[in-house]
This record gives sequence, structure tokens and C-alpha cells, in this order.
Amino acid sequence: MTIVGFHASHEQLPPARLLHAVQRAEEAGFDAAMCSDHLAPWSVRQGESGFAWAWLGAAMQATGLPFGVVTAPGQRYHPTVTAQAAATLESMFPGRFWAALGSGEALNEHVTGEPFPPKDERDARLRESVEVIRRLLRGEEVTTDGLVRVDRARIWSLPDVPPPLLTAAVSSETAREGAEWADGLITVDQPRDALRAVIDAYRDAGGHGPTAVQVHLSWAPTDEEARAIAHEQWRSGLVPAPLAWELDTPEAFDERTADATPDDVAETVQVSSDPAHHLAKLAELAELGFDRIYLHHVGTDQDAFIDTFGEHVLPELKEVGR
Repeated sequence: MTIVGFHASHEQLPPARLLHAVQRAEEAGFDAAMCSDHLAPWSVRQGESGFAWAWLGAAMQATGLPFGVVTAPGQRYHPTVTAQAAATLESMFPGRFWAALGSGEALNEHVTGEPFPPKDERDARLRESVEVIRRLLRGEEVTTDGLVRVDRARIWSLPDVPPPLLTAAVSSETAREGAEWADGLITVDQPRDALRAVIDAYRDAGGHGPTAVQVHLSWAPTDEEARAIAHEQWRSGLVPAPLAWELDTPEAFDERTADATPDDVAETVQVSSDPAHHLAKLAELAELGFDRIYLHHVGTDQDAFIDTFGEHVLPELKEVGR
């Protein structure tokens, strides 16, 4: 049975409205939730960016859903901070929390004043951070002196079982590297051949655990409205990797996508007013082998999307792959 989750986008809604949305998602039949962890939004038009870790404590108390977060240890967060935050959430809500770890984006990391490293160095820093986090979650005292420096760190409040650590991978290369240490994989919706390559790279390298995909979509009562919502809120999806990881302000993303048309955005966001169309596209992902599918409606009005998908999409989507 496919797990269908709700993606809570901190870049687009104030924390209180986002909390309401995830509560409503649970009532509508979503099985799980995840959230972004940004300091800045992708676009000035989005205009929000609450602190994910504080919000997660409130959201997990307010619902019974399992939650995950995609985060980047190593620069804005020292890995000891990430480990302590993850340990506290898992201690309070056993079996309901996971964290996906990535190498970061300049948009969020530049604020430390330290240079944002090139990709190979960021990847090496991530591997060191993962090792530090895992050792801390095992209760060890940790001292290291590499790309990540730690002095006699220890996490005192530990869960009985450490939370799963997933690799956040867009490319097959990153998925292959993450297979060395991860308890699962999460990626973003792409052309099906690219997604198949990501899954295969992870599994062929020995990767275990669940595979998850986040889907950016736009639904509204009419196709025209759905396209307008995507164009207003999610032009940032047109910025390709690796440039998307290197731009360091929302203004830079807005400038880069200033000439984008609604048709352009519809190439990267699943846009339709027809729930059956969305269901068919999402079912492809379940058939491709994804265990978990997290839906991100890129509009700011989440209630109508949640109600519509709860009635017309979730029941059948959950049955795909059974």
C-alpha cells in the first residue's frame, strides 16, 4: 500500500496556517507529512519561512502523523544541533520522525558568512556530518577535526531507537553516494527515466529502506487558475541544478525566472483542474516503485486542495502497488 503524504511548505504559509493545513490533511486521509527546512523562501512572492524544528514539535503534538524534514547539516546547522533536535523529536514521538540529509543550498547557508563550498566539498562535509550525527544518536561522545569540527559533544536525551536518516538526492550520482549511509531515499518528481535511474542507482549501490518522492503540483477548479497559481508561486522550479543550489537570495531566483511563462512552469509542476489527471500521474510513481509519495500543492490555499484530493485522489492512489 502506497503511503501518501502532505508536504508542508514553510516558504509559502505562515507557521500557524501551515499547522492548520497539516491537521486538516490528517482529517482528509493523508497518511504522513513532511516539511521543508528553509531560512529564506525561493521567491519574494512566497514571503514566508518559519523555523521547521520548532514547528515540527507543535505539528507532531497536534496530529498523529509521522513526519519528516529535509535538512542540511554542516553550515547553518552544526551536526550536533541537528542530532540533538532529531533525538528530542524522536524521544517525544517514538517511531514518527525521520530526517533526510542533503548538502545544502546557498539560499539558506550563506547567512553564516562562511563561503559556500563547491559541491565535492559539500558532499564530503555531509558524509562527515552524517557520521557525527549517527555516533551522537548512539550515545557516544564525539570529537572530530576535519571539515566538521566537534569538541567532546554528547546528546544526553536520547530516544530508545535512533530516527531513520534518509539521503535527499536529485541525481543518480547523489543517490549512489547516499546508499553508503542512508536508511532510505527521498527525491523530487522528474521525468520517469530520470526517476528510474535515481532508484536504480540507490538500490544497485546497496541502498536499503523506503523510497519516497515529493511532487510539486497545482490544482484549482479550472486549468487556467491552476496554471496561474503555479506561475505565481513556483517559477523557482525552472532554475536547474546545480544553479539552484548556488543562487543565494530569493531576489536572484525571481530575476532568473522573470520571463517565465505559465507554459514554462507547467513543464516542472503537475498542473490540472482534473483530479483524475493528477491520480493517473501519481499512480505512475507508485508503479515505478516509490513507497511514499508526498504531495505539495504549490498554492497558498491548501484547504480546497486537501478536501478535493482527500475525496478523489487519495483512496485510489493508496491502493496502487498493493
